[in-house]
Amino acid sequence: MTNLDDHSWITRGIDPALLSQLERELPPTQLWSLLLAVVEQRATARNAAALAQQWRNDRFVEPAYIDQRTSLELDRHLFAAAAAFEAIELSPLAPLGACSVVAPTSQNRVVSTVRGTEVVSDPTNVLALESARRLRSDPSATVKLATSHRCVRAQAFPKLPGFAAHFRLFCLTTAGHETKDQAFTVDAFIEHIRTHLGALDLLEQHGYEFPERVVTLLATPERRPLADRIAAAFGDLDVKQAELTKPYYDGLRFMINTRGMNGAIPLIDGGAFDWVAKLASHRKLVFVSSALGSQLVAFLFRATVGSRAGSSS
Repeated sequence: MTNLDDHSWITRGIDPALLSQLERELPPTQLWSLLLAVVEQRATARNAAALAQQWRNDRFVEPAYIDQRTSLELDRHLFAAAAAFEAIELSPLAPLGACSVVAPTSQNRVVSTVRGTEVVSDPTNVLALESARRLRSDPSATVKLATSHRCVRAQAFPKLPGFAAHFRLFCLTTAGHETKDQAFTVDAFIEHIRTHLGALDLLEQHGYEFPERVVTLLATPERRPLADRIAAAFGDLDVKQAELTKPYYDGLRFMINTRGMNGAIPLIDGGAFDWVAKLASHRKLVFVSSALGSQLVAFLFRATVGSRAGSSS
């Protein structure tokens, strides 16, 4: 049986001393320059046929399957719903390790470049960097950011309608100093959930349908009292609760699911993270982030699609 985690073939035939020098000893600028020279030589050797073949077969370069006018209109409504958050447009690139340095994830899940950067795979990690920068300047500030970004991920994705190697996410983040009884965290969660639910309500006025919405709060035993307080703020909703087992989150997570063509779709995901506390070297800083799969919304939940989805269940 093939071991999918065995990457020894990558370095097979390379002198170990040379490999060690490339991996550990060369200064970053020299290494990037060397890799750029290699890539330049590879590009020079390519021809039009190779480009056309890659354009046909490479999942990373194919165009998005959503009409761009649809995406722009969708973003307009989402930003309107998130008026309390500052809108920020990110670079397509982030510092190398923007995800793997602060979160328990593999660098192999992102597309790294030979210039010491990586293609943004999760905008919330990049917004954590920006939030930490601002909070270092003013630790008393509350930083609330929103962005819509096309992400690229190198990991395998489900062979289901609406999933692709690159896709659009609408993200919200809140960062600041924790307050008495962890009120900052509780208030941020409530605002994120309300903002996303308000966004779905607004979209339903513009040709989208989100049937059978379910809000779920997941918490570790230590954070369960916070989940109870958050749930109590939504007395008109049946908020489900469950135990959080994924260490990716800082003890607290929420999800908003709705019914799609193939059953329940995890459309919105958010949680508490320790990323800003790490980046700013300040353990009292809180970071709450959430994201809505806007490309999935455009593909699966427009009213004509929603009606078809409802008849197929």
